Amino acid sequence: MGHYILRRFLMMIPTLIIISFIIFVIIQLPPGDYLESYIAELESQGESVDPQFIANLRHQYGLDEPFLMQYVTWASGMVVGDFGYSFEYGLPVTDVVGDRLFLTVLVSMFTIIFTWIIAFPIGMYSATHQYSWGDYGLTLLGFLGLATPNFLLALVMLYLANVTFGTSIGGLMAPEYIDAPWSWDKLMSVLEHLWIPVVVIGTSGTAAMIRRLRANLLDELHKPYVVTGRAKGVPPFKLLVKYPLRVSLNFFISDVGNLLPSIISGAEIVAVVLSLPTTGPILISALQSQDMYLAGSFLMFLAVLTVIGVLISDLALALLDPRIRLQGGSSR
Repeated sequence: MGHYILRRFLMMIPTLIIISFIIFVIIQLPPGDYLESYIAELESQGESVDPQFIANLRHQYGLDEPFLMQYVTWASGMVVGDFGYSFEYGLPVTDVVGDRLFLTVLVSMFTIIFTWIIAFPIGMYSATHQYSWGDYGLTLLGFLGLATPNFLLALVMLYLANVTFGTSIGGLMAPEYIDAPWSWDKLMSVLEHLWIPVVVIGTSGTAAMIRRLRANLLDELHKPYVVTGRAKGVPPFKLLVKYPLRVSLNFFISDVGNLLPSIISGAEIVAVVLSLPTTGPILISALQSQDMYLAGSFLMFLAVLTVIGVLISDLALALLDPRIRLQGGSSR
C-alpha cells in the first residue's frame, strides 16, 4: 500500500505539470488579452487611451514577455503560493478568492450532506420495496427532481423564502453583512440563507443518486450470497447494510474524483441566479474578460483536486471492496 501511494504521488507531479501547461495554452488561445479587451471597452465608451500607459501596464504584468517565459513565471509562482495578479479586480488572486472560497466550500459541503441524507434511505427503501406504492411515489419525485431545471427551482425557492420567512432575496447573507467582518450575527445570517441554494443544487443530485443506488442494490439483492444470508437467518437490516449496501457504495466512492472539484467550482448557473458570492461566477467572469491568471489558477486548483480525489477514491475502493486490489497479478 505504501509503495502504491508513493508511486501515485510521484506520478502526480508530471501529470500536474502537463495539465498546467495545457491550461495556460487554452487560456491564451483566444485572440488578444485582458488589456486589449480593456482598451476596446474604453473606446466603446468614447474615452481616449494613452498608448504609453497601456505599454507600461503590459510590461508591469509581464504580458510583453514570450509565451514560455509567462508560463514559467506563473507555474513557478504557484509552487510558492503566488497565483498571480487579477487584472479585473486589481488584486492578487488569493485576495480575490478570499471569503468566496470559504462560502463555496460551505454551500457545497452542506449540499453533499443534504444529498446523502436524503438519497441513502430513499434508495434503500425503493430497492427493498420494489414496485410498491412507496417505490412508485418516490420514483415519481425522483423524476421530477431530474426534470426540473435548477434555475427555475431557484426562482421559486427565492419567492417562497421571501414570502413565507421574510428572507432577503439573493445572496448568502443579509445586505448589511456583505462587507462586515465575521461575527455570530453574520454567521446566523449565512445559515438563514444557506438552505435555499442547498435545496436547489441538491435536488437534481439527490434524484440521480437515488436512481443509481436503487439500481445497484436491486442487482445485489438477487445474488446468491444474499439468498444464502437470508437462509441462515441473518436479520434483514444487518444483511442489507453489511453486504449489498457495502458493495453498492462503490460508485459513491468512485465519484470522489468529481466530488472534490465540485466543492470549489459550485453550481455556476444557480450561483448567478441566486447572486451567490461563490467562486463559480468569478470563474465565468475571468474567462469572459480574459483575466488569465485568475482563470488559470481556478482551473489548476480544480485539476489538483481532481487528481487527489481520484487517488482517494482508489484507496477507499480497495479498503471497501476486497475484490479490488491495488497490485496486479494473481496470488495463489
